[in-house]
Amino acid sequence: MRHRSLLVLSAAVTAGALSLSACGSRGENKSGDNSASGGTTVVIGVDAPLSGDLSALGLGIKNSVDLAVKQANAKNYVPGVKFDIKALDDQAQASSGQQNATALVADKSVLGVVGPLNSSVAQSMQKVFDEAKLVEVSPANTNPALTQGDSWASGTKARPFKSYFRTATTDAIQGPFAAQYLYNEAKKTKVFVVDDKKTYGAGLAGTFKGEFTKLKGTVVGEDHVNPDDRDFSAIVTKIKNSGAQAVYYGGEYPAAAPLSQQLKKAGANIPLMGGDGVYSGEFIKLNKSAAGDLATSVGYPVEQLPSAKEFVANYQKAGYKDAFEAYGGYSYDSAWAIIEAVKSVVAANNGKLPDDARAKILDAMGKVSFDGVTGKVSFDEYGDTTNKQLTVYQVKGAAWAPVKSGTFTG
Repeated sequence: MRHRSLLVLSAAVTAGALSLSACGSRGENKSGDNSASGGTTVVIGVDAPLSGDLSALGLGIKNSVDLAVKQANAKNYVPGVKFDIKALDDQAQASSGQQNATALVADKSVLGVVGPLNSSVAQSMQKVFDEAKLVEVSPANTNPALTQGDSWASGTKARPFKSYFRTATTDAIQGPFAAQYLYNEAKKTKVFVVDDKKTYGAGLAGTFKGEFTKLKGTVVGEDHVNPDDRDFSAIVTKIKNSGAQAVYYGGEYPAAAPLSQQLKKAGANIPLMGGDGVYSGEFIKLNKSAAGDLATSVGYPVEQLPSAKEFVANYQKAGYKDAFEAYGGYSYDSAWAIIEAVKSVVAANNGKLPDDARAKILDAMGKVSFDGVTGKVSFDEYGDTTNKQLTVYQVKGAAWAPVKSGTFTG
C-alpha cells in the first residue's frame, strides 16, 4: 500500500464484488495469429509472487498490468492488436523465476514481460530473456547491478543485459536518500544496521551505511537475519545494548514487522526504517507497534500526483480485491511502456507485427517516452528510469503518511 489513501482504497476494493477477469493466455495464442475478433493477440507476461508472504505486493503488480491491458483494449490503442496477460507465480524464489522466464520465452505470443518484484529473482531471469530478445520491464527491482553491472559502486558501469529495463529507481539513491533523512531530518546519529542477506536487502543496507557514515553518523552495530526468521530476541538484545537511536533494515516487511514489534516490546522505543520492501500496508497489519517507523519508496505519493488520479479511479472501478500497493503505478507504467513499444513497431510495419517482433520491440523500448501514472516514463542508456524521485513515509496512526519527497543529492 502506498499511503493513507490506499488504506481507504484497499477497504473499498476488498468490498468489491468483481474479481480479476483476465488471467491471460495460457500459451495457446501465437504472435501474429488472428484472434476471435479478427485482430492479433499480443500477450504481456507477468512474473511476481502471487502467493506467499510477499503476495500483497505481487498481486498489486498483476492487477495493475491487467488494468493497463484492459485500458489499451478499451481504447483500441493499437489498432488491430488485442492485448492479454499471462501471470506466473515466482513465490519470491529465484529458481521459480528462472522456470517462469523459460516458460514465457517458450510462449511465442508473449512479446514483453512485467516483473519481477525481487532483485534476486531478476538475476535468475535476465539471461533467459536476453537470449530470446524478450523485453523485461520491472516495476520494483532496485539493485543497481541489474542495469549497471557488478562494479557500479566503483564507478565502472556496464549494462549486462540489453533486454532489461525498470521503472523503479535504484538503491544507489534510495539508501543514501534514507540516510540523509535519518541523519539530517530525524536527527538520528547512531544507527544499528540489519539486513536479510538477500540481493535487495544487503545492497540497500550497504548504500545506506555508506551515506550515513559519510554524513558522520555512527553505525553502532551490524547484523544479519534470515528472511524467514520471526524470533529476533538475540538481535533485539544486541540493538538495545548498542545505544542505537534507530534501526535501518535492509529487507522486506514479513521480517521487518516482527523485528520492529519485538524491539518495542523489549523496551527499545526507537524507530525502524527500511526501503520500499517495508513500505506496505501489510507491515502495519503485522506490527501493532509500527507507529513512528519509517520507509522510503520510489516516486512521489500517488495522492499528490494529478497523473495518477485516473489510475486510482479505474483501479477501484475495476473491483480488484487486492490493493495496488507500492508498485501499482509503476506496474501500470511498465505494461504501458511495452504497449507503446508494440504500437511503435506496428506503426512502422504497415499496421502489422513483423516476424521478428520481439527484437523490434526490444529496440523500440529504449526510445519509449510518455507521460505515465508515475510521471514521465523513459529510460537511460542502462535501461534505468529517468525518474529519480523518492519519498520518505512514516507510520502515523494506522497508515503510512508521506513526510518528505525529493531526489537524492550526493
